[in-house]
Amino acid sequence: MDALDLQFLSQAFPFWKKLSETERKFLAANTQKAVYAKGKQVHGGQEKCTGVLAVKEGQLRAYRMSEEGKEITLYRLLDGDVCFLSASCILRNISFTVYVEAETDAVLFLTNAAVFEQMSKKNLAVETFLQETISSRFSDVMWVMEQVVFMKFDRRLAIFLLEQSALEASDTITLTHEQIARHMGSAREVVTRMLKYFQGEGLVSVSRKGITLLNRKELTARSAAD
Repeated sequence: MDALDLQFLSQAFPFWKKLSETERKFLAANTQKAVYAKGKQVHGGQEKCTGVLAVKEGQLRAYRMSEEGKEITLYRLLDGDVCFLSASCILRNISFTVYVEAETDAVLFLTNAAVFEQMSKKNLAVETFLQETISSRFSDVMWVMEQVVFMKFDRRLAIFLLEQSALEASDTITLTHEQIARHMGSAREVVTRMLKYFQGEGLVSVSRKGITLLNRKELTARSAAD
């Protein structure tokens, strides 16, 4: 692991400065760098403990899959983000399977889960980071569940379009209707029907190039509607 890799670890893991030199070397020695192509699965299925995942470059999505194969995105992982749900063996009472895939080409660092658990038991700063990160991720998951259970689909779609636009840093979203359905745990037909309605209302323009947001003010109002 070179100096730039160690610098990234020091940024991804805020407890780094509170580790002894021996602990830093131990953590680095049990962390491997991995490159994943767009669309490649990083974690899921029979992989019960891929490891603690830190994103150096790229964008990932964590999602659930039903027995029927329907998917719903729980949260995204961007540069500098850390995920512990890919290290489920160190998380007690976590029984559901989370899948993680690369949405873009990605460079990741995977830390051995047993090593991270061992360090968290000996160092309060590591344990605190573990608990705070897990709490934040479960807040993301609960937000998704709240949308599914309590929100009408037009509001959910407005929220998704605004969030995706921010991720792509563009008014035009390049996802297909099928991809949006996968993110939202819905059917392509439902997404297409609602996008046609939004288009008729002048909120978006739908074409082969993608979905262009035309009226952010109204979309924002709909995303906040009760």
